[in-house]
Amino acid sequence: MRDISTGQGATALPLDLALTIRHDGHGGVADDLDRPEGLTAWVREHAEALPDTVAFEADATALAEVREVRAAVRALFAHAVRPGEPSPADAHRLLPVREAVRRLNAAAALAPTVPVLTWDDGATPLVREEARPPAAAADLLTAALARAAVGFLASEDRERLRACHAPRCVRYFLKDHPRQEWCKPSCGNRARVARHHERHRADVAGD
Repeated sequence: MRDISTGQGATALPLDLALTIRHDGHGGVADDLDRPEGLTAWVREHAEALPDTVAFEADATALAEVREVRAAVRALFAHAVRPGEPSPADAHRLLPVREAVRRLNAAAALAPTVPVLTWDDGATPLVREEARPPAAAADLLTAALARAAVGFLASEDRERLRACHAPRCVRYFLKDHPRQEWCKPSCGNRARVARHHERHRADVAGD
């Protein structure tokens, strides 16, 4: 079985899961995980970072479990960016922090693991966590996502997490440099245009 510990891709995985809630391009919010087919497609796009998912087909139960993990991740992301404002996508319905932590820990415990040592000739010994049967594919997926989120939230990368507040954007992102305010240049452009229009309206109102 594949490694389901929080190694390479551990930062990207929980962030990508959170970003399945996104702006729909029409003033609303879209959910890429609104159906089992959406989860199946998302898992296949992230197969390299997930355990034994090549033939994974999501059902309603797997979808519900992953959505629960996502809700916990987004609640804890909102907690992590304080005193900044959370993403407006779900700021009005976030889980309490204690419940979000409980949910992540419960999901992470779904798949039993053992430490496995590998030591190839000329290489440094490595220890990784491997899942042990009996563990359903859905449980392996849920546990992997939860453990990646736990690893991210306990890492220094958490300090770089921000919510983008450009008009219409609902994304979380990792701040790459001290002056970065937006998740991508297009969001910065929209924010500057919005500020310009707001100043113009204020000037007109003051005349």
